[in-house]
Amino acid sequence: MVADSTVGAGTGGEPECSDSLRTFGAVVQALREHAGLSRAELGERVSFSRHTVASVELGRRMPDPAFVERAEEALGNTGALRKAAGHLARQPGLAAWFRQWAKLESTAISLNTYECRLVPGLLQTEAYARTLFVNQLPPLGDEQIEAQWVARAERQRLLWEGTNTAFSFILEQHLFLRCTGGVDVTRELIDHVLGLAELRNVEVQVMPQVRESHAGLDGPMQLLETPENRWFAYNEGQRGGLFVSDAKEVSVLQMRYARMRSQALTLEDSVSLLQRMRGAQ
Repeated sequence: MVADSTVGAGTGGEPECSDSLRTFGAVVQALREHAGLSRAELGERVSFSRHTVASVELGRRMPDPAFVERAEEALGNTGALRKAAGHLARQPGLAAWFRQWAKLESTAISLNTYECRLVPGLLQTEAYARTLFVNQLPPLGDEQIEAQWVARAERQRLLWEGTNTAFSFILEQHLFLRCTGGVDVTRELIDHVLGLAELRNVEVQVMPQVRESHAGLDGPMQLLETPENRWFAYNEGQRGGLFVSDAKEVSVLQMRYARMRSQALTLEDSVSLLQRMRGAQ
């Protein structure tokens, strides 16, 4: 596949520490406290939530350009934040090859995800996610597992905070039938997904096992639309991911995703199937 940018293997999804993020966060906190503002008050001034301000100050979240510019203006226009932002390079808890996509994901106006391997990170419960982390090879340490969960939980805020973002998920039925982590973990997972499906900006469709063929047999995919109405795609493999910005290639994936939407169960039938599966566990 042709792609403008390939973010390759080698990290295996292992979280990376970031002194630069922690330093940037400390500068934000110092300037905020000097200005006599709480995190909630700064959040109001920069149009981000208190939780986002806290995550930036604690070095857990890569601030997007809008946050940097608005915080600079709100905290005295000293130039310190703009200069410090130029040295940010790493995001803890996210693999190096995923950061480029995660940055776009944080401001996307629509995000479409098809998965046939595991339930997407945005929909995972803590128990399900930790099952995946514990079974990674090479093995992860306790601190690495914790960092990965913190990063995943932070990403999941997109579903609640991005109320103007349209999320679409197409999930293979067998993802739930596998019972990853056991029956109790699967029940909790199904309950969680059903709860998310009630949000106005979230659509969940199930691709039933009885369908012999569909347009997504080449593997999982993610598609997103930016506020500038540009589309990008991301395909993930065993040890890395492929970021796709070529318009022709993205168009092919859009056609496949559109076809899969018609081949999967309707929203109502998907919910009904998950409810029946939950009861059968």
